[in-house]
Amino acid sequence: MELINNFSEVFLSVWNKGILGVDIFQILIGIGIFFIFLIFRGIISKLIIKKLELISKKTTNKLDDTFVNALVGPARFFPIVVGFFIASYYMSFTSEGREIVDTINRTLITILIFWIIHQIIEPVSYILSGLDQLLTRELIGWIIKSLKILIFILGLAAVLELWGIKIGPIIAGLGLFGVAVALGAQDLFKNLISGILVLVEKRFKIGDWISVEGIIEGIVEKIGFRSTTIRKFDKSLAIIPNFQFAENAVVNVSETSNWLISWIITLQYDTTIGQLKKIRDEIENHINASDDYNTSVGVAVRVDKFSDSSIDMYVRCFTKTGSWTNWLDVKERLAIAIKEIVEKNGASFAFPSQSIYVEKK
Repeated sequence: MELINNFSEVFLSVWNKGILGVDIFQILIGIGIFFIFLIFRGIISKLIIKKLELISKKTTNKLDDTFVNALVGPARFFPIVVGFFIASYYMSFTSEGREIVDTINRTLITILIFWIIHQIIEPVSYILSGLDQLLTRELIGWIIKSLKILIFILGLAAVLELWGIKIGPIIAGLGLFGVAVALGAQDLFKNLISGILVLVEKRFKIGDWISVEGIIEGIVEKIGFRSTTIRKFDKSLAIIPNFQFAENAVVNVSETSNWLISWIITLQYDTTIGQLKKIRDEIENHINASDDYNTSVGVAVRVDKFSDSSIDMYVRCFTKTGSWTNWLDVKERLAIAIKEIVEKNGASFAFPSQSIYVEKK
C-alpha cells in the first residue's frame, strides 16, 4: 500500500511539474492546439491556395500566377507560427522557460517575415520586365538573385541576433577571410565585373549568335556570374570566362541587318579595255536592278589593281536580308550572274600562273 502511495506522489509531482514548470495537462492541451492549426494548414493548402490558383489562371496576367505560387510556402508556414504562438501562451512556464519560448516565437515570426519578402521578390521581376529598354533580362535576373541572397543573409543575421549571437565579430572575420579570398581569386572578380559590363552594355543576350575571333563562335545559352555558356555549331558546349568578352571584340551576328558581299574577280590580262568597262557596268547594273541588295548602303564595282597574273575587279555590296541562309542564296545567284556576264563578253577568269624563260647559251 505504501508503495502505491509513493508511486502516486511521484506521478502527481511529475504531472504537476511537467517540463520547464508546465504541467503535463497544459502540455497536452498545447499539443492539441498546435495539432488543430496543423489541420488548418492542410485546409489552407487544399482549399484557399487552390482556389487562388484557379482564380489566377483565369487571368491573362502572369503576375498574379507568380504571386500566388511564391506565397504557397509562407502561407503553409503561417498556421504553424500562429499555432505554436497560441499553444505556448496557453501554457504557464517559469521565467527561464518563458524567455526561451518567446525567443522561439520571435524566431518563427522573423523567419516568416523574411520568407515572405524573399518570395515576393520573384513576382517583382515581372514588374521590372518593363525596364527592358534600360536593363537586359539577364541583368534583371542577376539583380533578383542578388536581392534573394541579401534577404537570406539579413534574415539569418536577425535570427542569430535573437539567440544572442553577435554578428559583428562574424562579419569582421568574414571581412578578413574575404580579403584573403580576393587576393587568391582575382580572376573570379575580373570575370564577374566583365559579366556585369556585358549585360549593362547589352553586347549580347541569350539566343544570340556571337563570334569572338580566335576564341569562340556559336549561340549564347546562358550568361552566368563567372562565365558564359555557348553552344557551338557542332552542338558541343563551350564555357567561356566573361573577361574574354570584355577584352576582345565581340561580333553579334544575330544583329546583322545587311550581310556583306566583298569579292575580288580576277580577269585575264588579254581582256580589252572595252570588255573591262562592259563587264563592270553590267555587274553594277545587275546589282542595282535586283531586289536582293540594299543599294542605299552603297555598291562598288571597280577595276581595282593589276596583280601578278590577273586584272582584279573589286565587287562590294550589301544584301537586304538579315538571314545567313538567305545571304548564301543571294551570293550564289550573284556568282552565277557574274560568270554569265564575263563569258557573254568573251572574257575569261584568270588563275595564278608563272612564266619561265630559259636563256639559250
